[in-house]
This record gives sequence, structure tokens and C-alpha cells, in this order.
Amino acid sequence: MKETVRSVCSHDCPDACGLLVEVEDGRVVAIKGDPAHPFTRGALCVKLNHYLERLYSPLRILHPLKRSGPRGSGRFETISWDEAFSEIVRRYTDIIGQYGPEAILPASYAGTEGILGFNAGHAFFNRLGASRLNRNLCLAAANAGLAVSLGRMPTTDMESAAEADLVVIWGSNTISTNIHAWPFFLQARRRGAKIVVIDPYRNATAAKADLHLPVKPGTDASLALGLMNVLISEDLIDHDFIKEHTVGFAELAERVKDYPPEKAASITGLEPEAIISLAREYGRAAYPFLRIGFGLSRQARGGMAVRTIALLPALTGTLHRKQGGLALTTSPAFELNEEAVIRDDLRPGPARTVALTRLGHALTGLDGPPVKALHVYQHNPAAVCPDSGRVLAGLRREDLFIVVQEMIMTETAQYADIILPSASSLEFTDLYTSYGHYCIQLAQAAVKPLGESRPPLEIFQELARRFGFTEDIFSATPEELIRLVLQSESPWLRGISFERLALGLPVKLNVPENPFLQGFKTPSGKVEFYSRAMADQGLDPLPDGSPSLDTAHEGRYPLQLITPPRREYLNSTFNEINHLRQLAGPPSAKINPADASARDIESGQVVRVYNDRGDCFVYADITQDTRPGVVVIEGIFWSGFAPLGRGVNRVTSSDFTDLGQGAAFHTSLVEVEGY
Repeated sequence: MKETVRSVCSHDCPDACGLLVEVEDGRVVAIKGDPAHPFTRGALCVKLNHYLERLYSPLRILHPLKRSGPRGSGRFETISWDEAFSEIVRRYTDIIGQYGPEAILPASYAGTEGILGFNAGHAFFNRLGASRLNRNLCLAAANAGLAVSLGRMPTTDMESAAEADLVVIWGSNTISTNIHAWPFFLQARRRGAKIVVIDPYRNATAAKADLHLPVKPGTDASLALGLMNVLISEDLIDHDFIKEHTVGFAELAERVKDYPPEKAASITGLEPEAIISLAREYGRAAYPFLRIGFGLSRQARGGMAVRTIALLPALTGTLHRKQGGLALTTSPAFELNEEAVIRDDLRPGPARTVALTRLGHALTGLDGPPVKALHVYQHNPAAVCPDSGRVLAGLRREDLFIVVQEMIMTETAQYADIILPSASSLEFTDLYTSYGHYCIQLAQAAVKPLGESRPPLEIFQELARRFGFTEDIFSATPEELIRLVLQSESPWLRGISFERLALGLPVKLNVPENPFLQGFKTPSGKVEFYSRAMADQGLDPLPDGSPSLDTAHEGRYPLQLITPPRREYLNSTFNEINHLRQLAGPPSAKINPADASARDIESGQVVRVYNDRGDCFVYADITQDTRPGVVVIEGIFWSGFAPLGRGVNRVTSSDFTDLGQGAAFHTSLVEVEGY
């Protein structure tokens, strides 16, 4: 018997696609896009078109495993769930008795974006008193920068871009990472809009744009201030909007005098005429749509970059025009009662916070107490975290007890002492939001968990029971928890009930077409060109165009490395699918011909990319798609698929960004040599 079940893509992508899952005799036989989804409209990315190969991968973990060989050897023996739980409880109890609960560190991120999957272990570790984890890898700097200028609030619906007369995509390879937004941009183009892409290299989106401005990495704030200089000096601004809805314009006007187009050009590597031309087009457009990507925020001064860029539509007043505006994230609109599943109130007392960005330091240098147990779920830190050489050094510690909950045998899982087989998102019920659109959707389990795998929430609830924890959350059903999560006073969620969501269709929040018309969630209630909150912290209250710098390597390594996503992978996920690896091709570094010639590097040659943190080996792709001085390695490839088995994050920075303590992945200077 065949049936079709509505579901949602659970992966870390703004699109959160609607799915139609075809099931026959208890097995998924096809996955298609759901045409009823108002944003994704039945289309799937190349990754989801091959999702069955992940679901039924030969690397799928189907039983609890215990390490039987040297650390990292990947040698395990099958054990029972009872043996696995008993070993974890015994080891955690011993560690707590000797070092205290803070010696246990959870390490999780966005392997599954559902409310229950993402937060599955939070209540358990809070009740245990373990170290807190600051999950700050990807979005922290961008969110913090936007909050300074506009407040923490949802931004313009991406669908509004269809009516724009100018589309500016800044730091987003939309075709690779936000593919369902692209049709709305194309609709705008058909109506006469120009598409401009600002990005350090000619990626797939830049190649299809009407104009590509290859800005130097880490100089985005300088470019924004150069644009502001032209807007203000040529009076291409909305005086009424500025007067009624902003603070600090006079101070901003003084600051931008320091960034005439000539100076901004010298910093950004662009021509002054290009800056002047874009500023005029933006200022004269009636409905310019500005899409800010997260990539530019992964610089040392990434928070300031987003803060500064976000002020452009305030200068022109387009934040109050439905067809124009600014899109970064829709996340703040989902004002759910997530505390119902996180349960900070269960903590027995204060606990230290460990930043995921600096996991390598935590595993190798933290004391008082040291980390003696690492519990990984929804995450593959061996591949994904920056400065991964140090992360791997920590994972190799024989005195570190490592538990990994996973559905695929990843690099991190191979270092585990105990592996707990985790169900896929198609095998348990969850509630899904999005950071790219305004739909919320409940996805019921389409099939039963494969083998002995279990949903992540169920795993932690059983662990809690074995520790004797009796709070209701550790016995609540997924439906009961989702009902609690939906208990919100937010007007954006009014009328959205469990019963309505249980029908399976995506439901759009009650977010107005232009959320900025309701005001701004800053301390002043207005757009803040000048931020008193920043000043009170001893920080620059105005936008600052100073470039991001890799201070550890400045003057010693000449090439700027950026590591943007690759179309065939999502972070490190989907490396396990043979067809996608073939589409992606071998790990490679895009190198400008001038840089390659100076180093006697030929196309296709294996090259070593290195700095003081470590090195990785990839194939040289000599191309004009990247500018001189900039090396681009797309995607997080598993080290086992790279020459000499070393992943790209061995050379990336674990330094914090200026705001939000995000990861400055792209502020990494390197050298490249032939191998």
C-alpha cells in the first residue's frame, strides 16, 4: 500500500522546504517538493533530490555501538541500548563525583532544525548541571549587528522582492543556499529590475546577475559607508523618514564624510565609479530590495558589517515601502514558547558557558574543571568547527569520554566511545519554523525509525529517567511538548493551533507584509544610526568601516581565504552521498591566475593551503572567478575525501566576531604552495 505524507526538510537552510514523502510498505520510496507550500512551491534543491540515498545510506548507524579499537580508528562493536545507557550513566556519574557536572559538555548545533530535534538534549543537560553551550557558529554576528540598527525583529518577506525595481544581493550565493528566493528575484527582473550581487568571488548567483561587484572580503562596511557618502552628498535620501523614524543622522552624516568613494574604493578593491553608480541606482529606485546574506558576517568585524549595511534602506526610507525593504532573517517572528523544551529553570545553579566556536580550546585548554565528557548531537564538530586541528586533538584524548548521537558514521562519530543511533527527521514528529520565510509546519513521522535508531528526544528522556529525573518534560509526548511550545501570546501566532497544524499543511504567520511599519525594536524604538547602547559598552556608537583583519597572521600570510557553502553540501552533511560528491567534484581551491603564476601552480595540481593553525590539501582551480589575493574553497568536505585527509577548517579562525561572539571563519590569512 502506498501513501503520501507531508513533511519538511529539517536541514540548516532558510528555505525549510515542504515535502511530499511517498511511503510503500513502511519504506520511503520517493521524496518530492510540495506544490502547496507558498514559498518553496514544489521545487527541491539538488541535495533533497537525493535524500533517499542519505536515509538508506550504507553509512547509516542502525544499532548502539561501543568503541573496540584505538580512538579514531572507526572500530566498534554492537551493544544493546541498555548497555549503552548504563555505560553513559556510570561514566557521567563518576565524572560528576570527581569533577562536578560542569566537566560534562554538550556539543550540538543545527543538524536538525525542528523545535524538538534541535532542543532535544537541552532540558537534560540543564537538569544535570552541565556546562552551558553558546551555539554561536553561524548566525550570531549577523543577528547582533541587525539588532543594533533595527532591533531583533523579522525582516521583509522575501516574496516582496518580486515587485522590487532593484535587487541587491549582498553576501549571499542565493542559487546555492537560498534557491527558492531566486524565482522572486527573477520575477522582479522580468518587471524591469536590475539584479546586483556584491560578493568577493564570481559564484553561481553572481554569474547570473546583471552586475557583480567583487568586494574584498571583510570590507563590506567600508563599501556601505561609501554608498552612504554618495546618497547623502547627492541628497538621495528620505528626509521625512529620517526625521520621524531614526536617531543619530547628524552624527552619521559626519562619519560618512570619512568615506568618499575614492577612499571606499581603495579599501574594497572596487572602482570609485562603481560605488557612485550603485549608490545612485539605489537612491533613485522606488522599491529597492536588499538581501543581506550571513556569509559577510563571518568576518572579524562581521557584526559591524551587517549593522552598517542594514542602515541603507533607512537612509532612503524604503523600509516603509512594501515592495522594497531588507531581508536577513525571519526567525524573530516565530515567538514560540521554546522554554517549555529548553527548561533553564531546571538548572541546580549557575554554570560556566563554553562557546562552540572555541570547542578546540575547550577540549584542550579549559580547566576548573576540565572537560571530561563530550556529548555530541545534531552536530559534526570534527569537520564543521573552526581551528579543527585543535578540535581533533581534543577528540583524540584518551581521558575524554565521548558520546555521539548520529544517523550517519561521520568523522566525529569515529572518535566516539559510545554511538547512539539517531532517527532521521522523517522518522519522528516535530515542529518546523524557518529563517527564510514565514511558514510554520508540523511534520508527523512518515515511517518508523530504521533499525534500532530512536528519535533524539526519546534518547534524552530515557537518559533522564535513568538518572532519576522525574520532571514532566522527561515523560511528555512530542504532541504534549508541541502544544506547550505553541502557547504563545504573540499576535503573529494567533489562531495557529496544534489541531490546525496537524492537518500537515504549512501555515503562514500573521506577520504584516512590512514588519517595519510597526516600529523598530531598538531601545529608542527607531532606526539607530547612533547607538547609545553601543556607546554605553565603550564601543563605537556609529558605523565603522575598518576592515576585518586576521591579526594573528597579518603581514606573514598574503592570501585571504574564504570558505562559502557548496551547492551539493549543507555544511558537512551530504558528503556521504556518492552522486553528490561526483557532482561537486574533488575538493578544490579557486586561485586567481596571477597568484597561481607567482607560485608556479598549475590547474588541477594538488596544493597545500596553510597557516599557523594547520594545513589542508586540495586541487588547484585556476580561475578569474576570484580576485587576486583571495582564495576560495567551497564547502565543508569530509577530510577522508581530500588529498592527505585534512579538512579546510584546519586553517580557519576560531576568533570571535566583533558582535555576538560568532565565528570569524572568513578572516583567515593563508599561503598556498604546490605539493
